[in-house]
Amino acid sequence: MGIPEKIAELEAEYAKTQKNKHTEAHLGLLKAKMARLRRDYEASGKSGGGGGGGFDVKKAGNSTVVFIGLPSVGKSSLLNALTGTKSKTAAYAFTTTTVIPGMLNYKGAQIQLLDLPGIIAGAAEGRGRGREVIAVARNADLVLFILDVFDPFYLPKLRETLEKIGIRLDCEPPAINIHRTEKGGIDLFFDAKQSQLNGKIVTAILNEYGIFSANVTIRENATIDQLIDVLTGNRKYAPSLAVVNKIDLVKPEFLRKINLEHIPISAEKNQNIETLKEAIFKKLRLIRVHTRSRFEAADRNAPLIVREGTTVKSAAEKLHREMKEEFKSARVWGPSAKHPGQRVGGDHALKDGDEFLVEKK
Repeated sequence: MGIPEKIAELEAEYAKTQKNKHTEAHLGLLKAKMARLRRDYEASGKSGGGGGGGFDVKKAGNSTVVFIGLPSVGKSSLLNALTGTKSKTAAYAFTTTTVIPGMLNYKGAQIQLLDLPGIIAGAAEGRGRGREVIAVARNADLVLFILDVFDPFYLPKLRETLEKIGIRLDCEPPAINIHRTEKGGIDLFFDAKQSQLNGKIVTAILNEYGIFSANVTIRENATIDQLIDVLTGNRKYAPSLAVVNKIDLVKPEFLRKINLEHIPISAEKNQNIETLKEAIFKKLRLIRVHTRSRFEAADRNAPLIVREGTTVKSAAEKLHREMKEEFKSARVWGPSAKHPGQRVGGDHALKDGDEFLVEKK
């Protein structure tokens, strides 16, 4: 029996098993087995996700945003509206057959936008170059879902497609640490009250992955799926935004019936495009900081773009690699400073609008 047949058999068993407290451990073990088999199958290159013929896309700019949606929802038109790129568009499906890049320049940031071919049913299994599309999406800093105003409720299916191939949206990596040891069995420490996991379930799932001796610390109320994600080890985490396109074709009362969190736009009529740009910038958690010298004021027209939480030393190293060895301290002006020109250490976190002056050793 091949791996696909084994997965199908486990899926059938999972579907027919009643879901209750008494079957949690068994269901968790089934999930672990399926996840391990899928990982092994993808690694073998037989699933359609490996090999050549993929989309060769190099990351550029400060961040990368991918467009995900069904064919003919207006992704190319939106790329044009955001960047001025003249991507081929037409009123029929499958216009885009490769990745079309564009660059959004906003508030000093260069944000790479990738218009991907439309995802169709079965994309996670490789239909319609689906796995190649999703492989690009795995390297994105933000997933932008584009929905047609006449079919806005396809969003859950799109999210499910990405989930199937290991893209976790709008969540952080689980606070689970697994350190293998040579002996001693499974030493498990829960640092938070659990609603799904217990010693029996955790041990069974670890054993399924060939781990029989390890120190395990779980610092949140974790799920079985989160534990499996850590063991699988190839999960990607990214935020997402949803837009509903072509709102110029419907009346306002029609839009009010769309009960999901989204940004309504018309790429063709340039409606709400500036609102979308700001939402993208905020969702990427980008901030603008500025460098000073001892002799000149900061150039406010040429910000350094970094992410929220970036330390002053990391920002300095982004400008000059030698700062890793030469950095001594810094002076900071702006929102993160207690007073103008505050002297700080390298671990000081910068905020949007800050100016800093590096002091070398």
